[in-house]
Amino acid sequence: MNTLTVLTGPAFWLPVVFIGLMALAFFMYAILDGYDLGVGILLPYNTPNDNYEAQRDTMIASIGPFWDANETWLVLGVGILLIAFPAAHSFILMQLYLPVTLMLAGLILRGVAFDFRTKAAEDHKNLWDSVFKGGSLLATMAQGYMLGAFVMGFEQTLAAYIFAGISAICVTAGYSFIGATWLVMKTEGPLQMRAAKWARLSGWLTALGITAVSIINPLINPAIFAKWFGSSAVIVLLIIPVLCGGLFILVDRHLKQVPHTHDHNCWIPFATTVAIFMLCFMGLAYSFFPFIVPGQLTIWQAASAPESLLFIFYGVIVVLPTILIYTAFSYRVFWGKATLLKYY
Repeated sequence: MNTLTVLTGPAFWLPVVFIGLMALAFFMYAILDGYDLGVGILLPYNTPNDNYEAQRDTMIASIGPFWDANETWLVLGVGILLIAFPAAHSFILMQLYLPVTLMLAGLILRGVAFDFRTKAAEDHKNLWDSVFKGGSLLATMAQGYMLGAFVMGFEQTLAAYIFAGISAICVTAGYSFIGATWLVMKTEGPLQMRAAKWARLSGWLTALGITAVSIINPLINPAIFAKWFGSSAVIVLLIIPVLCGGLFILVDRHLKQVPHTHDHNCWIPFATTVAIFMLCFMGLAYSFFPFIVPGQLTIWQAASAPESLLFIFYGVIVVLPTILIYTAFSYRVFWGKATLLKYY
């Protein structure tokens, strides 16, 4: 097969399509499972003067109809990585064996705790709430560490480990941020006001983390520095961080005014946070494309045979719209403020 055929035929455009689908799956996961992980992290402990069991019930009820289905996007993303880019899947999973194991342990703990808290004896409910919180935190920290390790190209150096640790904290703050804005949208009264305070604090921690990563990453990676600052498109590219900063200011100003009259605009903080996440994903995609393993494997080097990708592509045409329609339908059915879950 000559070079021209590779550049113009299915061997060129199919890997591009599948890396786009994988990016979509991971973005949807970061938004949808991100907010319910964030809600889990934010579950308040009881204090000597206050019992927050009712607030924890409402918080978990706000994610009850969605949290399990939200993880479908993680399965889809990893499935695309395995089938469409098997060489990258083998390399990445080999490098991330321990954090992937910890993430799965956290997700399992969440699943067990979610069911047990509603059916266990009343005096055990606080224990399962703590397990749900701990599982959420473990899964989130593991995902943040994996992102940091990916950005560093899976280097085995002290600097890479420190960067991955910073990334774990930043992702945890980001999930807490979107989880708190979800609660602002789905709850009311004292819990909504408390969620607004959580959102403001975690929002600025997220902004600080994004700023730190955005500065550190180009400084330690000359290729990324050249992509962002080595061309005449730098003015256009700088729109992304400027917009991101503006959205952080917008959401903070809106959260200051919670609760609003009649609560009509309670969706704005969550929608703004989704936009911030989207801008961050766009920045990451631009920084690393066309590499699927930074500095080592491009999407074309890691891709399956064009014939295999074309066969899978026909299946994706059916499966992906089905998942999107189901997701939209479920959120439409359970639109509005959270109500307590009931098991009969």
